Amino acid sequence: MKITKNSPELLLLLIAAGTAMSFAVWQNLLNNFAIERAAFTGVEIGILQSLREIPGFLAFTIIYVLLLIREQRMAYVSMVLLGLGTLLTGFFPSAIGFYLTTILMSMGFHYLETIQNSLTLQWVSKKDAPEFLGKMIAAKAAASILAFSLVWLLFEFFHFDYKWIYIVGGGVSLFIAFYSWNHFDDFPQKVYQSKKLILRKRYWLYYALQFMSGARRQIFVVFAGFLMVEKFGFSVGEISILFLINSAFNIFMAPRIGRLIAKIGERNSLIFEYIGLIAVFCGYAVVENSNIAVGLYILDHLFFAMAIAQKTYFQKIANPTDIASTAGVSFTINHIAAVVIPVIFGALWLSSPSLVFYVGAVFAGISLLLAFNVPSNPEAGNETIMGRIPHNALET
Repeated sequence: MKITKNSPELLLLLIAAGTAMSFAVWQNLLNNFAIERAAFTGVEIGILQSLREIPGFLAFTIIYVLLLIREQRMAYVSMVLLGLGTLLTGFFPSAIGFYLTTILMSMGFHYLETIQNSLTLQWVSKKDAPEFLGKMIAAKAAASILAFSLVWLLFEFFHFDYKWIYIVGGGVSLFIAFYSWNHFDDFPQKVYQSKKLILRKRYWLYYALQFMSGARRQIFVVFAGFLMVEKFGFSVGEISILFLINSAFNIFMAPRIGRLIAKIGERNSLIFEYIGLIAVFCGYAVVENSNIAVGLYILDHLFFAMAIAQKTYFQKIANPTDIASTAGVSFTINHIAAVVIPVIFGALWLSSPSLVFYVGAVFAGISLLLAFNVPSNPEAGNETIMGRIPHNALET
């Protein structure tokens, strides 16, 4: 598909890059800043990650915010919150300070992710959606490469303090937000979006996939990176290089993964993803070699890119008027487990890090069973193989 100047697709790619810039800096410095400046253990990092996920759990409230402001404008506001939260982090190197700036950053990040998903499924056709979603991942990866390179350069060569690196990371996203706000027109909505909370029985499989995705993602986001620092002693520079490698792979692979999903379908894509993640989580549980751990981390990222299939599955089965509301609801469902898993598993980590990853493999196994229920050609009225809602109940 061709992306033209001042098009909605270009705006979506720019928003994706702006989101990635701040979050990549925050994520890159997270474990080292937490351990070196805030003296965190697995318990505190678990609390931090649970607090970070609370705005994601409350993502359904976006539908009420959209009664007052258009989705496109709210995307800019969300990016400002994300940038500010990142920029202020280095000024508060204490547990409470880190918690509060994380909540601010997370409010912007999760609202922005919700709106971005909604606008993408509204603005991009079903035919082009898998490839375009791959391009969005590639755009995020390119911005992340810039962020990780900047962190590595400023930290390793110029010995910048954490505070100044956070300022740079947050400042870039603020600039992109204000530039986008002033540069792009307000694009019209193709379909009126419902401004009330919607839970439909026929979307039950999508909700279940979202719930399990959130549970699995927390194991990876919270503890895979922490494993690299705590067990293998990775420095800020080494973590930056690891993230750089991941992002480079995503730039090359994500658009191809999108095209692959369009070719083989959502069902086969999800099955392949979850089989791979079971193997990766089991690998994390037993790995003793840092090079193998790095390989698992890269594979993990590539498999998670195949989650594009969840979004295109929903786009195919959804009533077009439900997209904005369901984007918020599904984000909340995705974060139900995310609020409690970091705290509970942070305590479990102290006694058995391996068990944390074995549970992650169990989560991936449950997701695999759900994936087998995705039809080969999903559409409204053909949402599942088993547990299908009758056609005359499509809007329930």
